[in-house]
Amino acid sequence: MSVVEEAVMRFGTTALAVLVVSFVVLAGVVPATVVAQSDSETSGTVVVEEGETVEDVEAFAGTVVIEGTVTNDVEVVGGDVRIDGEVGGDVESVGGSVTIAGTVDGDLESAGGSVTIAEGATVGGNVGIGAGSVTVDGTIEGDAEIGADTIQLGDDAAIEGDLRYGGDLEGNTDAVAGEIEEDPSIGVDVAPSIPPIASWLFSAYALVLNLLLGAALLALFPRFSDGIADRVGRSPVRSGLAGLGVLVGVPILLLAMAITVIGIPFTIIGAFAFAFVVWIGIVYGRFAVAAWLLSLVDVEHRWLALVVGMVGGALLAQVPYVGSPINFVVFLLGLGALAAGLYSHWRAGRQRDQEPRGEIDAGGPASD
Repeated sequence: MSVVEEAVMRFGTTALAVLVVSFVVLAGVVPATVVAQSDSETSGTVVVEEGETVEDVEAFAGTVVIEGTVTNDVEVVGGDVRIDGEVGGDVESVGGSVTIAGTVDGDLESAGGSVTIAEGATVGGNVGIGAGSVTVDGTIEGDAEIGADTIQLGDDAAIEGDLRYGGDLEGNTDAVAGEIEEDPSIGVDVAPSIPPIASWLFSAYALVLNLLLGAALLALFPRFSDGIADRVGRSPVRSGLAGLGVLVGVPILLLAMAITVIGIPFTIIGAFAFAFVVWIGIVYGRFAVAAWLLSLVDVEHRWLALVVGMVGGALLAQVPYVGSPINFVVFLLGLGALAAGLYSHWRAGRQRDQEPRGEIDAGGPASD
């Protein structure tokens, strides 16, 4: 018997299938490249190709590249944001790296690890930037307000209005046609409208992922999913304590495995697997709590519970102070009930192994 076959017999097909479903869902919703034909995109990469024209771009992605023309506004969050083309309106961007190498007719508000207005780039309106480092080597036709650890004005920089800054200003200060004013109160949060955009896009993206994973789990494992909800409803304290034990115990076990060189690969694989289990725990927790709340008003509908749970959890996450702690408790409930369900399947598999062959054949294969 191979290792895989033994794992299936001992651990149960449901446990392994849940992890496979997680990988499939994640891979299916993050394509490698998406061309921004519509106004709004959520993807691994969003590109407006050279020669392409769109009205607006709202994107949450690993990489956002605009080489063509956007006639109105651009609102993007990405690991790497680059504008090489032309934007007819305003640009609001958040990114690990933001580069403006084309033309922005309106205002620019940006936050990132590094923000660059490259040589030959033009911003027709005002500029508000908060970043770790900022480089200006292009033209700003309005005023600029910049908060950064280091602000570098290049030889080809031109700021036609005033410059208010916080941080270390270096380079060609003659590039500023107006007044230069140092204001220590200006920090990296100089662009106040950016965080709400980032928060909204991230929340929407997470909601879609959670709904897709939840739908896959309910469709493939309806009885197992109902069992999760039932465990949370019947034994919330036990489920929560079990979830806390798993959350603390598994990382300790993985660290113990990493002590030996042989155990390092298993630790890496285990860490990824545990991350997916945590994600599943979040989804099951919200689903189970929603199912319990609906049962209080005599509504028994797993798909409605899924939608209510995912939307409710996303909305709760936006509530200051209390939202995150409540979501954490819900997550512990789901993780604990999931662990208990998988353990029950594992025990059932062991019992089937110990039964006489004739009894196993007579009983038939275990179902979900």
